[in-house]
Amino acid sequence: MTALTLSLLTLLAYLIGSVPFGLLLAKTRGKDIRKLGSGNIGATNVLRCLGKPLGITCFVLDVLKGYLPAFVFPTIGNMLCPNAVGPSFGILFGAMAILGHNFPIFLKFKGGKGVATSAGVLLGIAPLAVGIGILTWVVVLFISGYVSLGSIIAAVVVALVGWIRIGHYGVVTAIALTLLSTLAVWRHRANIQRLLAGTENKFEKKSPKSKV
Repeated sequence: MTALTLSLLTLLAYLIGSVPFGLLLAKTRGKDIRKLGSGNIGATNVLRCLGKPLGITCFVLDVLKGYLPAFVFPTIGNMLCPNAVGPSFGILFGAMAILGHNFPIFLKFKGGKGVATSAGVLLGIAPLAVGIGILTWVVVLFISGYVSLGSIIAAVVVALVGWIRIGHYGVVTAIALTLLSTLAVWRHRANIQRLLAGTENKFEKKSPKSKV
């Protein structure tokens, strides 16, 4: 029963993560977000191409599809299998949600970069780390104007907080934060190349060729 419950919750977490909210929201405007701006289905591209209301909505939904598996699923699992599914399983369920967003089965495994969904997962398992990460993102965005740079630095900061607070989070969570942060940075490798080349677009430049 425990193995079946874990398998079903893990699969459900991946499927929830795979829901392409950016694409669905764009469809309400008769648009295909994959053909606009950077072609990314994430909140940043939706914000730039379709405006703040849809962009903010997409961000919140992408955060929730990471937060719910990481924070709520362990509780559900423990209710179904008492003392068998602890809070640490939130890392597993959260990771599956991120994989679903990055490699969604509904879009032939071509998804977003997972920043908002990763933030949701981190909020569920390490709220202090994600709070510091969000603050870092805001500061870097305000100073530099680059969303991608803010996301990359914030991801690194989250991992560092996990190790600095290892006495509170534990080794497993610190490692999980590092792996999630590494994935987020890796998904921004094209942005890193453009930043180094000086060709990355800033947030205020609403160019249809933006690739953040």
